[in-house]
Amino acid sequence: MAGLQDTTIAALYTLEETIAKDIFEGVTYPWEVLAKIKDFIVALGETLPEDRFERREGNIWVARSAKVFPSAYIGGPAIIDEEAEIRQSAFIRGSAIVGKGAVVGNSTELKNVILFNKVQVPHYNYVGDSILGYKAHMGAGSITSNVKSDKTLVVVHAGEEKYETGLKKFGAMLGDNVEVGCNSVLNPGTVIGKCSNVYPTSMVRGFIPPNSIYKKQTEIAAKY
Repeated sequence: MAGLQDTTIAALYTLEETIAKDIFEGVTYPWEVLAKIKDFIVALGETLPEDRFERREGNIWVARSAKVFPSAYIGGPAIIDEEAEIRQSAFIRGSAIVGKGAVVGNSTELKNVILFNKVQVPHYNYVGDSILGYKAHMGAGSITSNVKSDKTLVVVHAGEEKYETGLKKFGAMLGDNVEVGCNSVLNPGTVIGKCSNVYPTSMVRGFIPPNSIYKKQTEIAAKY
């Protein structure tokens, strides 16, 4: 039976696959760090080696091995880790950590996020107030919706259990190796377990167990 134990940091993420590992220390649930991302970036940035990272105005650190297209916008604070690719017209609004080898693509917008290593958000994505685990991938046009339409605080539902986050802005928590199909919407408070797939054009809410295939809200199949 699914429960809140399946939404913990330990259940969702490989912490060795992010430069932001220390932000999760002493914390149980990943959404608990959303309010800490901005200050954490500034503190971590001050420790990054100058031979590997270029410091830019506005508390922005970009790895010298990263590829940033001229038309991309990076607002601070932000850290772009090694071998990452920030493609044309990407819009990083700030409070963003982009992991090693990650791809932020054409017209993709980021705000208050942690992207673990090798994450791909390559085509027309919006990712806000969210954490994406190692090798998570969002298909073209898929987005995180980070504010409820009635503006009430976000509650995480996992099986029969719930967690009142106290947050007005909370997008989605994607575990390692999650695949989100094109043009899907992840509603506020969505948590997707490791290695799960979401069908294209889906409307997702609540908790999706690991190793699952999400077809629709009433049809979630185990992979094996």
